[in-house]
Amino acid sequence: MSRTTLDGARESVSGGKRWVCVVIALSVAVLTACSPALQGEAKSILWNPDNVGGLPLTDGPSGIRSDAPDPEGRVAYSDGGSVDRLGMLAVNDAEEFWRANYSPTLEGTFAPVENYASWDSNDPNGPELCGQNGYKSPNAFFCYPLDLMAWDRGVLLPIGQKYFGDLSVASVIAHEYGHAVQDMADIVDRSDPTVIGEQQADCFAGTYIRWVAEGKSPRFELNTGEGLTKVLASILTSRDPVWNEEDQEMVTEGHGTALDRVTAFQMGFVEGVSACARIDLEEIETRRGDLPILLGTDDSGADQTGEVPINQKLVDTLIGQLNRQFTPTTPPTVSTQPAAQPCPDAKPTLVASYCPSTNTITVDMPAMQKFGAVADIEQGVLVQGDNTAISVLISRYVLALQHERNASLDDAAASLRTACLTGFAQRNMVEVEPLPSGSSITLTAGDMDEAVAGLLNNGLVASDVDGETVPAGFSRIMAFRSGLLDTDGDACYTRFP
Repeated sequence: MSRTTLDGARESVSGGKRWVCVVIALSVAVLTACSPALQGEAKSILWNPDNVGGLPLTDGPSGIRSDAPDPEGRVAYSDGGSVDRLGMLAVNDAEEFWRANYSPTLEGTFAPVENYASWDSNDPNGPELCGQNGYKSPNAFFCYPLDLMAWDRGVLLPIGQKYFGDLSVASVIAHEYGHAVQDMADIVDRSDPTVIGEQQADCFAGTYIRWVAEGKSPRFELNTGEGLTKVLASILTSRDPVWNEEDQEMVTEGHGTALDRVTAFQMGFVEGVSACARIDLEEIETRRGDLPILLGTDDSGADQTGEVPINQKLVDTLIGQLNRQFTPTTPPTVSTQPAAQPCPDAKPTLVASYCPSTNTITVDMPAMQKFGAVADIEQGVLVQGDNTAISVLISRYVLALQHERNASLDDAAASLRTACLTGFAQRNMVEVEPLPSGSSITLTAGDMDEAVAGLLNNGLVASDVDGETVPAGFSRIMAFRSGLLDTDGDACYTRFP
């Protein structure tokens, strides 16, 4: 977030640039709590709280099927262990998916990848693959010249399996197999910006994961609740760092933000292979709209940090902006002091609570400050910052808007409607005219990562007045993304009646 008073504080984490053919990196992260935008008009089933991207909401097992066949194929440099067996099982599954789904959508002819290899990124004496030594490089990649797919069996796949399950490994392999499919179909070449190929591969992974969720895979099974949520969480760990203006080229040469990557995956899951093949730079830029990708500089020329102090001034400024944006007939009262009496018609929720009978939002400032403190995988969350907390406060505000319209506040539709309206409110925070006080709160690069991660980590932005969210992180993010696209907040009421 940014304020006109420029009193924020976050360091940019633009790490070193890694180039190993086509790479996807995965870091350690843990889901710690509860368990944008599609193009065109969505079918109503997509917005049914009992459905997930058009499939039924399920809570069954996720992982390797008990009757799965043994993996087939040779992995060069393998240690013969369980990780490489899982990797090759995922390869076999992706190959079977593409044999059945390559034609007639894509040009050319499907031909299975011929060569596979693994390495241990903890071993300095590992093999050289695609011209690179994999020491301290926990990646997976597809190397076009050698028709080679390779993965790190020492760190990348074991960590993904440990924290996100077997299907996160299958998703990584599906992403890399997507790069092979691009080569077969000749839909990208070296002159295309990197982000196009990466977004297409994320999308192709989504089409494969849907096939698994539909029960068509002979090797894996996946529930659309917690299981699919973990797959999405694993994708977020491989988002780009937050870039500064000096990294301008990475807007098109990176892998994409958390929102970019999840959106592409969901496009594939919902719309299929043809939607993935259509992804180009124009589609990506249209989808991004005016959401900030780069951190700018302040009046002194120093890099913006993207974070603002969470205090009374922030709350007052944010509520003032929301009142101006939505112009409710009776704006909610906001208090940072505990209520004298418990709310008779709603339960208290983390960070901020809304009480319909008194039309009051009660902010727990210490909790909000803790929730908005900068954190990442070392603290056991995907990514966290000021917008993790700010988006939760906005979600309680939009409950007041729904109450004014006599909409339901305590069911699954209310949870998703709240996420949608929060997305709508956030999209209108890209450029904000300062309040009479001279202050404003605007989005900066990285804020969408924090919001999307929060939807998976805790789901509070997609929760009803009692703090109850829907089980599927996929649905929570889809609802939020739909609001980001809207030009009229009424669409959220129509979408989630």
